[in-house]
Amino acid sequence: MNSNAESIRSWLNEDDIFIVDRGFRDALPLLADLGIQAEMPFFLEAGQKQMSTEDANMSRLVTKVRWVVESSNARIKRWRYLDRTLPTHQIPFIGDYIRIVCAVSNRFSHPLSSSSSREEDDAEAAKMLHLSKQVNHLKAFIEEKGLQRKTAVWKPTSEVDLDSFPIFDVEELRNLTCGTYQLKLSSSYMQEHMDGESDIYFHEEDNTLLRAKIQSRHTSSKKYQLWIRYSESTVESWYCTCRTGAQVVGMCSHIAAVAWYLSGARHREKSFGVRDWSRNVLDAANIPPVIDDSDSESGGSLPEE
Repeated sequence: MNSNAESIRSWLNEDDIFIVDRGFRDALPLLADLGIQAEMPFFLEAGQKQMSTEDANMSRLVTKVRWVVESSNARIKRWRYLDRTLPTHQIPFIGDYIRIVCAVSNRFSHPLSSSSSREEDDAEAAKMLHLSKQVNHLKAFIEEKGLQRKTAVWKPTSEVDLDSFPIFDVEELRNLTCGTYQLKLSSSYMQEHMDGESDIYFHEEDNTLLRAKIQSRHTSSKKYQLWIRYSESTVESWYCTCRTGAQVVGMCSHIAAVAWYLSGARHREKSFGVRDWSRNVLDAANIPPVIDDSDSESGGSLPEE
């Protein structure tokens, strides 16, 4: 990049920003030396368990913009040849293969973006920029009242009218999460809840505030606590103890799963998570008894199985 800095700058317009993932962290000083502004999701500092609301919000903006890159790469890697490390003698041909694959995908695959107009995209961007400047009031309330430590003020769902939780369709949930990725994980997260005892509780003095525990997808021994405050028509605020749970630009996957479940999935879905196909497989050790037909009236032999 140092030897080709002028050519790189020729690709850029004024006020352009490089959007990179965490793998480019060592390149940030070099980009700064070249006069190029770059944005990257934040890292947790040593000893830090959770990002601040500001850092989590900014990271969400970066990942939202990078989504188109990740989705495009994922579509290309569906082709087995391009989903692996290639030998160096194939380098001269890779560009042609990529062009062919992209042309086929553009012709026959559905668009990556589901928005119907530029105006919708601009409105979504304006909403997320506005939210990124907000603070997480529910986090401050939970910490001030010490509700992450108290257990006596909570009651189980069996003592609460769950119909008070607002009902959302998919589009309304997407507006809350600022995307669809978190919703795609909701079914798997809620399977952990359905298999065990109920981990959803409501505040004894305020039925519009609930607490839940959700199993981590990455660490089997870890559960995250989360809180949701809602009204009859919407979810007003949320907070989770996971790494990005303080964000207000959308929800983390744990909060999205509980909102998805309570807002209607508990009535619509017959099962959650990954389907257990093993139930449809017979155990080869269970050998059926042999049927002796020597005394049958027909005298004929049964066909071998």
